[in-house]
Amino acid sequence: MYVSARQTYLHDRVAAVSNRVAEVANGQQLEVLEHSRRFLKVKTEKNEIGWIEERAVIDGKAHDAFVELASQHKRDPLVANGTLRDDIYLHILPGRDAEHFYLLTANAKVEMLARASVPKTGAPGMGAVSRQPAQGVQAAGKAPVAAKAPSAPVQPDAEAAPLEDWWLVRDSQGHTGWLLAGRLDVDVPDEIGTYAEGQRIVGAYILKKVTDPEASTPNHEVPEYVTVLSPMKAGLPFDFDQVRVFTWSIKHHRYETAFRLHPIAGYLPVRTGFEQGPGGTQPVFSFQISNGSTIVTDPKTGIARPASSRTISYMMIDTQLKRTGSDLGPIPITHSADTKPNQGKQAKKKSR
Repeated sequence: MYVSARQTYLHDRVAAVSNRVAEVANGQQLEVLEHSRRFLKVKTEKNEIGWIEERAVIDGKAHDAFVELASQHKRDPLVANGTLRDDIYLHILPGRDAEHFYLLTANAKVEMLARASVPKTGAPGMGAVSRQPAQGVQAAGKAPVAAKAPSAPVQPDAEAAPLEDWWLVRDSQGHTGWLLAGRLDVDVPDEIGTYAEGQRIVGAYILKKVTDPEASTPNHEVPEYVTVLSPMKAGLPFDFDQVRVFTWSIKHHRYETAFRLHPIAGYLPVRTGFEQGPGGTQPVFSFQISNGSTIVTDPKTGIARPASSRTISYMMIDTQLKRTGSDLGPIPITHSADTKPNQGKQAKKKSR
């Protein structure tokens, strides 16, 4: 067995009055000596013996599932970095009722790997999820479910279960699991976070750095970013609907929008790098969109991906963006009516 509680005590007997014989903490391994109703007699690695509540531990099978999850996603590229708002457990699957084990502390840094949307447990109207899965993905122990989803999100009907977003994350020790999206914040530089305009910045990636003698940054080097944003709504069948590039104005000493693409249905990860272009090596970035209207939803995790994808690439030459790569076809512009970005006067003023 392994301790899943934050910390607890072993007692010398199962009784209303008992003595503490040892303290154990989250993740600690225990050897089971005896079973009783709702309690286990266990021994620690220090040979301390006592009784513990069964709900405070997970068995070896559940522990091995977390180890396997970490192994499966060990080499997954991170799509963003995040910071936890408070202490939170990692779950083996997205969902409040899923088995949990590792306890991460508030302000811990995590690598975000994948987003999933699942019905909110215990919410009223627990009907069928309106965004239907499609062919193409088979999770362990479950057959794929065939359906066709539109490129734009379908509005849930009155009886559909409300969805909530979860993130598959990896901590500094390699522990991997799912946590509720609302319990972490994406690490976004403050200087561009103010330009979100009512949307959620899903990721911010450095394209290059420019030198401004009047900038207060280290060595007067200021990073320029490509960012991806999404509406403040859970359960969307895409990861982001807007791509925005921020360049630094040496004349005005501030960030300015050099490029904006929206509304689209984009998918993580965003990849950045450098390629040979006009005038030398230039920064590039790419992301994915769906090649068609079929969206594949993993029936086990709720991760939504296009059945067939296209890779869209851009090269930044000075402050100008140019399509590059093998796919230069039109990018579908699509959106549902209730998830349009905020285009009010205040947002326009900020984007100047």
